[in-house]
Amino acid sequence: MNAHTPNLSTRDIPDLSLMDTSRLIASGQATPLDVTQAVLKRVSEVDGALTAYIALTADRALAQAQTATDERAAGMDRGPLHGIPFALKDLCETDFAPTSAGLALLRNNQTGRNATVTTRLEQAGCVTIGKLGMTEGAYSGHNDKMAVPKNPWNSKLWAGSSSSGSGVSVAAGMAFGAIGSDTGGSIRFPSGCNGITGMKGTWGRVSRHGVFALADSLDHVGPMARSAEDCAAVMTAIAGADVSDPTALMAPVPDYLAACAGPIRGMRIGIDRAAVIDGAAPETAAVIAEAIAVYESLGAQIVPMSFPFPADAVDQWTVLCAIEVALAHQGRFPEQRDGYAPHLSELLDYGLSLTAKDVGAAMQWRLVYNGSVARAMHGLDAVLFPITSGPMPELDNIYGAPTAGKGENLGDMLKFTAPADFTGCPSLTLPGGFDSRGGPIGFQLMGHALTEDKLFKLGAAFQRVTDFHTKRPDLTPFR
Repeated sequence: MNAHTPNLSTRDIPDLSLMDTSRLIASGQATPLDVTQAVLKRVSEVDGALTAYIALTADRALAQAQTATDERAAGMDRGPLHGIPFALKDLCETDFAPTSAGLALLRNNQTGRNATVTTRLEQAGCVTIGKLGMTEGAYSGHNDKMAVPKNPWNSKLWAGSSSSGSGVSVAAGMAFGAIGSDTGGSIRFPSGCNGITGMKGTWGRVSRHGVFALADSLDHVGPMARSAEDCAAVMTAIAGADVSDPTALMAPVPDYLAACAGPIRGMRIGIDRAAVIDGAAPETAAVIAEAIAVYESLGAQIVPMSFPFPADAVDQWTVLCAIEVALAHQGRFPEQRDGYAPHLSELLDYGLSLTAKDVGAAMQWRLVYNGSVARAMHGLDAVLFPITSGPMPELDNIYGAPTAGKGENLGDMLKFTAPADFTGCPSLTLPGGFDSRGGPIGFQLMGHALTEDKLFKLGAAFQRVTDFHTKRPDLTPFR
């Protein structure tokens, strides 16, 4: 749907992309208040069934929208996010709503401060609709005392973890964008499951100040929205150095939205055919093959390569994650064990049982692995992966068995996502098709550190000639 469609109904507004809505506001065809009211109406219609939101801040959002409307009328323009309804994963601290991080025992946790990402979005003019549900502590499963966000394409399908509410809210038109976080795939899984676009940037590209940690050295914060352009606009606003987070990278922030324009002829995309096509389920392989064909038609060079997928990657990821989770929950676990669900308490127990030798070996393994990835990617602009080799599971939760690092689906689920978390490399998820159940299938492009601009360029080029990112779920069953 084009933002300049005559006689656009307010009922249709929530189904627009973020950038189309931004153009609608800039052109004067709708005000931020009109847009916010339309989104809140959509939330009232479907979130009772989809349960994406853990906290809805409607009155505050309407006041923000009125302010943005007044500012726009006075000629003020804060940029493409000015007046855009947005939502936050409930591990981003806010001084106006509790921050639970998916933990039932933190349901009423008032920190009294805003995460840097919260502040930057609101400074850019975003209207904050509310806080979104997520898996417990940003690990694999939801606490049974917390609502589980439902996939709007098919409620029997997994909505992804851990940014489940973020994926559902964007797919269902309950926000034009949302913040997600990614430690083992938690931006990419829900983006793929819900048919949206997500950017896990370079580690440190977006400040983690005020963001509840799962595992600090693996955690990434990034945008989830409907298109590469949408994510680029958000990334431009939230990326950059932060005095409150010494690990936030000091490299200048490009205009990622501007980077979306232009041809991609000559860009080099690596493909490990044996892993991503020959070893994938037929529906996934077909999506990857179609993506390759599109990129070839746009003039990109498809370069055969062999990517390192070590058999012990999940075990090593689990060691690194577990010890850092134990650090993040100091003073809360094991003292409040009864407030935790089994999957996270098992991971915490495992982390607390690890020896210095265990952790040191995993750290050394990571250094060697990251070097092998850099070698495999040398001379390439990006590598193209599926998100998983097979269809997304029909599960509300995926529970890992951290003592072995091999839970149900865990090994397969992390094969294509963990590399970008180990290395801290950026990865862009794009919708690329659907399976026989009507569930979306996505794929990802992983690049070198601080090459988000190249990934956005590749993503936008794909979306200019395909329409997967414009598809919307039928919400009739949830109304």
